[in-house]
Amino acid sequence: MSEDRFILVLDEGTTSTRAILYSAAGRQVAVAQEELTQHYPAAGLVEHDAAEIWDRTLRCARAMVDRAGGAQRIAGIGVTNQRETVVAWDRATGQPLCRAIVWQDRRGEQRCAELREAGHEAAVQATTGLLLDPYFSATKMAWVLANVDDAAALGPRLALGTVESWLVWNLTGGLHVSDVTNASRTSLFPLTGRSWDDGLCDLFGVPRAALPEIVPNSGPIGVTRLDLFGAAIPITGMAGDQQAATLGQGCFSPGQTKATLGTGAFVLANMGAQPPRSEHRLLGTVLCEVDGARLYALEGAVFVAGSLVKWLRDSIGMLGSATESEALARSVPDSGGVTVVPALSGLGAPYWRPDARGSITGLSFATTRAHIVRAALESVANMFHDLAGAFSADGAHWSVLRLDGGMSANDWIAQDIANMLAIPCERPDDVETTARGAMILAAIGAGLRDGLSGARDMLATSQVFTPGIDDPDRALRIANWQAALREQG
Repeated sequence: MSEDRFILVLDEGTTSTRAILYSAAGRQVAVAQEELTQHYPAAGLVEHDAAEIWDRTLRCARAMVDRAGGAQRIAGIGVTNQRETVVAWDRATGQPLCRAIVWQDRRGEQRCAELREAGHEAAVQATTGLLLDPYFSATKMAWVLANVDDAAALGPRLALGTVESWLVWNLTGGLHVSDVTNASRTSLFPLTGRSWDDGLCDLFGVPRAALPEIVPNSGPIGVTRLDLFGAAIPITGMAGDQQAATLGQGCFSPGQTKATLGTGAFVLANMGAQPPRSEHRLLGTVLCEVDGARLYALEGAVFVAGSLVKWLRDSIGMLGSATESEALARSVPDSGGVTVVPALSGLGAPYWRPDARGSITGLSFATTRAHIVRAALESVANMFHDLAGAFSADGAHWSVLRLDGGMSANDWIAQDIANMLAIPCERPDDVETTARGAMILAAIGAGLRDGLSGARDMLATSQVFTPGIDDPDRALRIANWQAALREQG
């Protein structure tokens, strides 16, 4: 291993794109970041500009290559991305056909409802590990084919993919691939399969020929165009953001569980080599495929977490800045009986209520801004409490929960989650474990580490939060939360 070599990670989030430079030892050296424009053309619709994603990612990447001293100093590139977001483009021109349809977008709900009513959900879940929900990519792809002019008519020129596919296409000048973790989030890939399922493609109306080739998460995936960075750089790691974060938290063994608090919140438990079959409306997904071995995870997806704080700040002016939320939460002893159900884009696991809408209950003349903000922050731990019950019922009991993501940097939230779960929560000193996981995969693929076990020295140290409230206080909050959920109908 040579310390003068670097790993470049491209971390494509929902609200920003980043390029992060790591040393060969796993130390973060530098970061370049740019915001992404959020488009909300109507209620329930969320879009990104795919060309903007590429342009800003490339600008960030070039800054980090320069910081490294040139492309020859980069041993490998790791790519991690917002999952389920769909990009459609013309293979001949390389141009997007429409805006990218973001994972939060709900436009596929009618099609999902039709498939549920026709009795397809059980078979889809048995094959893919996923429920029928517009969150996943297949109905977004079908919408493009039905609603975007000339998309269906392009025939073999049509390319469909998630964000990592779009980035690699542009990085390499035409390689159309997706890694196995992102493929497992489309509803078109069998958990135990190696390629797309013809029956699922037919069910959702997605042409298999438009889909990318599926590759493992680590290894020689492709090389960048010579003109982008002055020399070719190998792409050696790729994974969806939540799987990358699970690896970045060191959840290499069955039973280890992490929760990432970003725009949404996502809990994944390593389930080992056996594909999980949930009976409590959790998701089975591929955790990673490294050196020919595939690991699986059980997942619970919460659609709204950090985006709720952003909404409080940007849409209704209740916060001047996101960091103000912690001080407000600490300024009152409790929420004053206020409960927030953060269903701004429906409710995810374990409820799966795409029709649910956000609510604030328990208001009185004594309610202040601080009470509402605290109740909003409390909603994360409330949902985690329900998720913990579902995971336990599916055989994945949490004894320790590893927290990461930007929202977990809020000490109050980390402590509140420990309080409501009544278990210790660990938070690494580097909460950006999504990028760290992609870095680990890229290091393995570049030959800098020998498998996951050889990458343990690349993990960050952690701080521990232990439970600190009494059982009656916890029970009262759970009762108020459950009452607020019942009002959803």
